[in-house]
Amino acid sequence: MMEDLYRIQEEIASRAIAEDRLDALNLVGGADQAFLQLRADEEEIISAVVVLEYPSMRLLYHSSVIMPVDFPYIPGLLSFREAPAIIAAFEKLDTKPDLLMIDGCGINHPRFAGLATHVGVTLDIPTIGVAKNLLCGTGSIPDKPGEASPITYHDREVAYYYKSKRGCRPLIVAPGHKVSPGTALSIVKCCMRKHKLPEPTRLAHLCANKLKRERGKDNGEIRRFST
Repeated sequence: MMEDLYRIQEEIASRAIAEDRLDALNLVGGADQAFLQLRADEEEIISAVVVLEYPSMRLLYHSSVIMPVDFPYIPGLLSFREAPAIIAAFEKLDTKPDLLMIDGCGINHPRFAGLATHVGVTLDIPTIGVAKNLLCGTGSIPDKPGEASPITYHDREVAYYYKSKRGCRPLIVAPGHKVSPGTALSIVKCCMRKHKLPEPTRLAHLCANKLKRERGKDNGEIRRFST
């Protein structure tokens, strides 16, 4: 089974384009997930996609889905666990954004097929990955807010460290699909406001976790009344 999944990732990586294929950028989407443990053997994934006006970062609309989790947590294969929910939430949007920013890796992945790349290639849309932890590659960690430095993996530039806020660890910004590393960094910088995370993924995170709290409360009441 693992070999089949690796082959799928290799196919995704072969189709990924780490060059700029963007037209006008007017709408930027953000995607993030939350997980809710219902029982010992039952878990749900809550995926939220928000759409913001670019570059003002005015929130326009959002969509979400709640799905059962049917894939285990396996490092390096998280896209098989999370991508279906993101894709389902994205497809619910009446108006699609010009680019989708995803909480996760892009081409900065052991097989160059992180979550943002998986979603981007599957939907054939420009995507950017914004991660909090380094999965692979090496680079110099910037010290000052606003600074960035490249991350290389197998002699290829796959991402940037980006120090977005004082006192916080740097973000890892990577192209997912149809965006170059430099453009991915520039877009993320334009989406920053007063927080560590860029607005698209920050607001998607807030949305997903709000839905998780509401969903958890509903399930708690169901269990309480059924006992």
